[in-house]
Amino acid sequence: MIASDADLPPRLGALTFHGPLSEERAARLVRRIAATGPADVLDIGCGWGELLLRVLDAVPGATGTGLDIEAGDLARGRALAEERGLGDRAVFAEESARGTARGPVDAILCLGASQALCDPELPHDPARALRELRRLVRPGGVVVLGEGFWERTPTEEELAGMWPGARVGDHFPLGGLVDLAIGAGFRPVWIETAGREEWEEFESGYRYDAELWLAARPDHPLAAETRERVDRQRSSWLNGYRNVLGIAYLTLVATAE
Repeated sequence: MIASDADLPPRLGALTFHGPLSEERAARLVRRIAATGPADVLDIGCGWGELLLRVLDAVPGATGTGLDIEAGDLARGRALAEERGLGDRAVFAEESARGTARGPVDAILCLGASQALCDPELPHDPARALRELRRLVRPGGVVVLGEGFWERTPTEEELAGMWPGARVGDHFPLGGLVDLAIGAGFRPVWIETAGREEWEEFESGYRYDAELWLAARPDHPLAAETRERVDRQRSSWLNGYRNVLGIAYLTLVATAE
């Protein structure tokens, strides 16, 4: 017997954004991007493209392309675009962003997805990701980068509680991250970081639907796998990167060549 979608563990339905981003901050980011009047927008690791769709709604005539490899998220994005009357201006492509030729454009969104621009066989390299972003944006264009940074150097115990293989070199301090952006050919016109409430909203929302599903179906064939996944995610946050890992939202403008 094939299970219906209603019987399967839900995927991130409680989240508006796939990251610790409040409605208030999102609105400010959209206004800042819209003020530049972009004709075309690229969203790298777009998920369902919520911020991309809000930018398109704020900039009549602009077109947008979202890149991701998660088919379910892309389908959600296409449905949202149709609901909002943006289906003819938004493309959601199931493809890797690594080495993409979908540039240059006037504006880029890359929120928690810079790894999509790097070699997956190598340690994550924010400097390389920033150089790729600079390649993909026109001079004077704007990039909104959501990138992890260390609020402080994590202890060995905290690293052990994070994702598998977590190490101090996975991220930079905020100042070091901004220096990398400048070195890649950007000026950092706005620097802001996610607050504790945004993190808690995201981390709890990430698991919310799955936790409800597990509570109602403790003996489901997929319950053990789902329970292990959400328990691991919750433990990584609470026992590892909570109040250690930050997310910076950098609004960057590409310098003239």
